[in-house]
Amino acid sequence: MNISLFDYHLSKEFIAQEPIEPRDHSRLLILDRKIKKIEHKRFYEILNYLSDNDVLVFNNSKVVPARLYGKKIPTQGKTEILLIRPENKKIFDFISWPKRWVIIGKPQLKQEQIIEFSQALKGKIEEILNYERIICFNMEGNALKQEILSLGQFPLPPYITNPIKYSFSKYQTIYAEKEGSIAAPTAGFHFTKDLFKKIKEKGIDIQFITLHVGLGTFLSVKSQDIEKHQMHSESFELSKDVAKILNKAKSEGKRIIAVGTTVTRVLESCVNENSELEPKQEQTDLFIYPGCKFKFVDSLITNFHLPKSTLLMLVFAFAGGDIILKAYQQAIMKKYRFFSFGDAMFIK
Repeated sequence: MNISLFDYHLSKEFIAQEPIEPRDHSRLLILDRKIKKIEHKRFYEILNYLSDNDVLVFNNSKVVPARLYGKKIPTQGKTEILLIRPENKKIFDFISWPKRWVIIGKPQLKQEQIIEFSQALKGKIEEILNYERIICFNMEGNALKQEILSLGQFPLPPYITNPIKYSFSKYQTIYAEKEGSIAAPTAGFHFTKDLFKKIKEKGIDIQFITLHVGLGTFLSVKSQDIEKHQMHSESFELSKDVAKILNKAKSEGKRIIAVGTTVTRVLESCVNENSELEPKQEQTDLFIYPGCKFKFVDSLITNFHLPKSTLLMLVFAFAGGDIILKAYQQAIMKKYRFFSFGDAMFIK
């Protein structure tokens, strides 16, 4: 399947540079995939499309300050790195804080390069692993943790032109709890405390899973044939209690609504041959693209995604490419805001 099938043109003016306030006043495109109907609403009006027969599933991962700025030694040239995970672990480690970490950074960061992040913190590039690198810091444990949490910036996407001006809270969902993501699960940005309250008052069940967003979610597809793309593993947890609740809801005919592509990937990664969820705490490299069958998720709340991205491919798989392209064309025509801080789509 050629990657060109997932391409579309978007002018820079449609790329949202900051979130709408209040968040639930963003635009909402309602897409009924069965009858191919499209409606245009505001996000808070999603209540009109929900009932006590629905279960909303959210990703409660919290973004960490994983971007570090420093100077190359001895040139004093400015550079930056993005922490991905400790070298021998698959998740962002908030416990041991070892010296050696997998990072991504500028191509100019060569082996043996020393970077000074502060008077106390320095790091040395010790290995080059394709586009990743191994950095060894000059400290570890709590000392390293405190230094990074003090210096680190939250890792906004590159299409946000002025990332420094945002407070950390603007790049978090209101229900973010478990630290570990290097990018936000942005479908949840549209939910406010007031909207949550109204959802609960309507008798709609709310459940949480955790997927720590890493390279797997946002790394671009390099191959022209998308089936050759290999997703990076991302850590997730579906608890025993939540799996039991969701299985019961599904058996009772309730609609399972995934808030975001990360939730979708977790639920579809945990379905067994009997179409039931199995609780897991592991990694997923599940790549969902057209032709894949959905076994558990009934509806999807998601943002408008970058061309040729794995996120867009998942949405194509869920709703069908023709209707998604039509929805995107309408969204552009009606001047929707795109990507992380942009508007939303509810695919029924």
